Amino acid sequence: MVRDAFGHLSAWITRDGRAAMVSLIDTAGSTPREAGARLIMDRAGGFRGTIGGGTLEWRLIAEAQRALAHAAAGISTQTLPLGPDLGQCCGGRVVAAIEVFDTDDLAWIAPLAAAEAGGPISTHATRDAHGRMARRLVATPHETPMTYRPATGELWETFGALLRPLLVFGAGHVGRALILQAAQLPFAVTWVDPRPDAFPAAMPRDVRVMNDPLVALAGAPDGAFILVMTHSHALDLEIVDGALRAGRFDYVGLIGSATKRARFERQLADAGLSQPTIDRLHCPIGLPSIRSKLPAVIAAA
Repeated sequence: MVRDAFGHLSAWITRDGRAAMVSLIDTAGSTPREAGARLIMDRAGGFRGTIGGGTLEWRLIAEAQRALAHAAAGISTQTLPLGPDLGQCCGGRVVAAIEVFDTDDLAWIAPLAAAEAGGPISTHATRDAHGRMARRLVATPHETPMTYRPATGELWETFGALLRPLLVFGAGHVGRALILQAAQLPFAVTWVDPRPDAFPAAMPRDVRVMNDPLVALAGAPDGAFILVMTHSHALDLEIVDGALRAGRFDYVGLIGSATKRARFERQLADAGLSQPTIDRLHCPIGLPSIRSKLPAVIAAA
């Protein structure tokens, strides 16, 4: 998954004059990634996304770098048997596309970037007389991430992803470790902590930061996941109470021990919450079989 693919392409082309995209447009047999997997690359060789790693990705990244440096804008495709050609034991076959964009593409990339910023989009692409793929938005979502017709060279693609809203309350050691992982997953992450200077100077660019926990909770969309791990048990209780009372979140989790859960259950009951409502609280959170206290391990669990 590449978030905001067209937004990054637009920014990189505006900055450097060129950018590239490598896509798996068809697959057969055992392959490291599915059709629709892609990565995008800037002129300096920096990239976002993955087509599966290993020799396949290494080779196509190198070819994309050469294309950015020397080839005309447009698309080229190649069929790669993973076993004979690349020595990968998957044994399948992929059809890969390397696409180079330049400033002439900005006019059609801009509206797709704006549309993708609002969520997943579907496009239909055909090759024009100059070897470029001319994409247009289509209203009906595709059933698959990528459909390729070799006879005509047409591509039906899906860009972007539905992101589950995730609110993480607390910027302590576990919160920081968790954010680094959650930002790479299909979540729209909001990080909340009321303490001045609680957040690190550098953080994933897609993470939204807020300082008022109750404002953040009130503005959270229905179906959001709520994870509570602040520096204060009193604040934890206030957030958990509000989240459970709202009754509109798909997950409400609280970091802590079984003892902490028992204490919170008593306090929530004293505050008037019913037992079925209290039972919706997940505490402890994570996998109980993982016993480490290291923040990164807790975050993984």
